[in-house]
Amino acid sequence: MSGPEGERQSVVLYDIEDKPPLGKAIPLGIQHVLAMFLGNVAPPLILAGAVGSVTGETTFLVQMALIVAGIATIVQAYPVGPVGARLPVVMGTSFAFLGPLIGIGNQFGLAAVFGASLLAAPVEIIMGVSFDRFRRFFPPLVTGIVVMLIGLTLIPTGMNYAAGASAGPSAEGYGSFMNLGLAGLVLIVTVGLNQFFEGFLRVISVFVGIIVGYAVALALGVVDLSAVAAAGWVTVPVPLKYGLAFEPSAVVTVAFLYIITGMETIGDISGTVSATGRDATREEIRGGLVADGVMSVFGAVFNALPNTSFSQNVGLVNFTGVASRYVAGIGGVVLLALGFVPKVGAVVSAMPDAVLGGGALILFAMIFSSGARLITQNVELDHRNSTILAMSMALGLGVAFRPEILQNFPSEVQTLFGSALVTGGMAALVLNIVFPGGSVGTGPTEYTAGLEPSQADPGTGAPPVDD
Repeated sequence: MSGPEGERQSVVLYDIEDKPPLGKAIPLGIQHVLAMFLGNVAPPLILAGAVGSVTGETTFLVQMALIVAGIATIVQAYPVGPVGARLPVVMGTSFAFLGPLIGIGNQFGLAAVFGASLLAAPVEIIMGVSFDRFRRFFPPLVTGIVVMLIGLTLIPTGMNYAAGASAGPSAEGYGSFMNLGLAGLVLIVTVGLNQFFEGFLRVISVFVGIIVGYAVALALGVVDLSAVAAAGWVTVPVPLKYGLAFEPSAVVTVAFLYIITGMETIGDISGTVSATGRDATREEIRGGLVADGVMSVFGAVFNALPNTSFSQNVGLVNFTGVASRYVAGIGGVVLLALGFVPKVGAVVSAMPDAVLGGGALILFAMIFSSGARLITQNVELDHRNSTILAMSMALGLGVAFRPEILQNFPSEVQTLFGSALVTGGMAALVLNIVFPGGSVGTGPTEYTAGLEPSQADPGTGAPPVDD
């Protein structure tokens, strides 16, 4: 515990160190997988569709995403030295990196995607070691703006998929009634389950929506399963299959995204632990951040996008009362097993774009919603903060809508500041420091759930050292 004032009533049925009977632990672990499965496989699916150089490699990328997520989840639950939080933190591929990595892949190739992911990952390791020092620069106002930009900049990609063609409006069949109908079906089923049902159906509403859409697409004969028949039963990971390339602008872009996802990880760990009636310790947050960085390096070597904690699984812990790291570890083993069976990846890869788009749209929209909620619940939108919010969103979305404004700059500058996340996020960071009244992010809006102002050191904004 972090002290009497940091203690709260526990809402868990199974605490962090509890081990439910295997007959219960296995389905509970699978439940974790169901909650994050689409979010983990969608980024490599979308990346493969958007970057022409990896055409035909979709199944392999999905398998690697599953394998790396499984290993990373196990490491978070059962640490290796200082790497891992010793908590039920479920890991997976982050949507936050998707938009910029698509741009990097199209401009420099897939080797630059993995090179930037590898070279920038130590940023998050450094965050873990010294997070007490930097945390005050990233209050909910700054991180909330970036999270909203993540959702908004991904919505056009989701719309392309919902229209039936990841390649965009020029593709054949774009916006056909068949595609729009499939995407609409997935969207209606997902939102319906989420809003009108409770319990497990609500938790897995996106997954069920995708399954229903996939089944209807199969019945309509618009799914090509030839790749499933051709896929083998066991895959062998191939390190550095696409090589590594290091483009400075790409590395800087990804480094900034690691900072943002690192802040999300702090919130996820705090939210997970708060369900048990206490605050997260420094060791837990430190280990979780270090694991994010180390496992992203591992992922880059094995052809997977950067990994980070999944917020939907934090909600699952709080909703079900199952905070057992043993259960999360079983979920990691399930992910690992699925990753080594290529036919599973082939089945997912055969999913029509429109079906994926129906699910992706709601995921992207909810990312924006979570950013808005982060700000409205933690930030007083006075004149100062409203100006920072308005300017950051305007600059971020401005370069996304009109990238031509940077056409006279060197290509490296275009790659870096052409990202709405970087331009908008950097604007929020700088303005929050420069504008008077914010005290460089310190104050009551600095703290996220699990790190209460009364429990923090007033000089650093850091939680106290546990006794």
